Amino acid sequence: MTESPFAQFRNRQAIPLAAVPRTSAEQLADVVEGAEAGGWRLLTMFGFPEGDDRLCILAVLADDSRGRLGAASAVVGQRYPSIARRCAHAALFEREIAEQCGAVPEGHPSLRPLRRHEPDHAPRAWPLEPVDRSVHAWSHMGGDEVHEVAVGPVHAGIIEPGHFRFQAHGEEVLSLDIVLGYQHRGVECLLERADRTQAMFVAESVAGDSVIAHASAYCGALEALSRSRKSARAQSIRGIALELERLANHIGDLGALAGDVAYQPAAAFLGRMRGESLNLLMTLSGNRYGRGLVRPGGVEFDVPPDMAAECIRRVERLREEVQVAADLLFGALSVQSRFEGVGVVSGADCRAQGFVGIVARSSEVARDVRHDHPYGVYRFAQIPVATAWAGDVAARALVRWLEVQRSLTFVLEQLSSLPRGAIRAPCGDSQPGELAVALEEGWRGEVVHALITDAEGRVRRHKVQDPSLLNWPALALAMPGNQISDFPLCNKSFNLSYAAHDL
Repeated sequence: MTESPFAQFRNRQAIPLAAVPRTSAEQLADVVEGAEAGGWRLLTMFGFPEGDDRLCILAVLADDSRGRLGAASAVVGQRYPSIARRCAHAALFEREIAEQCGAVPEGHPSLRPLRRHEPDHAPRAWPLEPVDRSVHAWSHMGGDEVHEVAVGPVHAGIIEPGHFRFQAHGEEVLSLDIVLGYQHRGVECLLERADRTQAMFVAESVAGDSVIAHASAYCGALEALSRSRKSARAQSIRGIALELERLANHIGDLGALAGDVAYQPAAAFLGRMRGESLNLLMTLSGNRYGRGLVRPGGVEFDVPPDMAAECIRRVERLREEVQVAADLLFGALSVQSRFEGVGVVSGADCRAQGFVGIVARSSEVARDVRHDHPYGVYRFAQIPVATAWAGDVAARALVRWLEVQRSLTFVLEQLSSLPRGAIRAPCGDSQPGELAVALEEGWRGEVVHALITDAEGRVRRHKVQDPSLLNWPALALAMPGNQISDFPLCNKSFNLSYAAHDL
């Protein structure tokens, strides 16, 4: 029997770091390429120091069909042969490693900055002289009638900063470049240096609209490292909170899409219902975005019977009202004609580029952590994966609506039959020299928190990955062939986070 080239484990299972095979960069590329040929996919890849002048690059793989994770690593110097030459999906991760750790992937297809801007685009460890600054240039298309339109980073609305530059012929978009990084806060460094109490607040702040998802993933990794076991009641309350977060954002996005095509009845109704979903989260936690609820070992607040009964009544009323608003939205031919065929992302591109969440599921790529790598309450209460096939704005709106319906059903079921038990279990010290990866299906897609401990059990490396990091390139891929005036609608159909990308 051939020995596996990577260590295999499960979502939220800690393994010794010494059990992760170490190879060269070329051999790691072989491992990743071979794994993808065998049905695995590259989930994330990151680096951490290994001595004074060496870097360990760790790749985490996922086998969605069998609910398994894999890990392999390579020790490299300041320069190493690019893995992206063999695995296109690794290109984005290598750009991140170059900025964070100073290791240059030679032969990389486009080593453009990911978050940092010139002149501080490189860390001190990166020698500035050999860097080819031409890779930072914008895309350019020749032609007398081709013009360039720059949008941002400061926008007219009250939104986060991001720079978008279009190459267009008339109104038709030929290409789109996206530059982010204006919100970089050093989240990973903060999580590595802070104690658990402080780190919990940082994890909740990775993305303001994904508090429950990031808090749950962070706690899941800690609980794996400390062998803490949550009660069934705590798992159920976390699941309820996560689905309420999903409801609030999906309902709000459907309303915003209606507003972008000037369909005010649905925009107004759905905007109000988003507020009701947030108010339900406030009932559970005392905060409209769920801050303070999820904590290591379980949850901070219980749901007594009278609160559960009140929430059931409000969720049932919400289900009736949102159905009426959805009938208006999906029944209006003028709305559907504006949605259909706009911002198409193919299933082949989703698989090749590693897109996740709504972007993938709207193109018949059924990636959903709750189904593929079940955890907590989702091991016992499965939610069917919602998919569509067209990959356009209409498909992304439809997937949101299907998930709204299934989340409403899930929340009602869980509130009606909350298990007994304590809401929080002890979560002791982390085990030394281990790796734990926690996946959570946030409303945008899979959230990843990977923790590595040192010989004393302290956090040595904390990798955070929001689905926005992987899905921003999908927006650039979706725009060519569309009109510039379609950009607000297309952008809203993805609704990606700037801050969670920038960390």
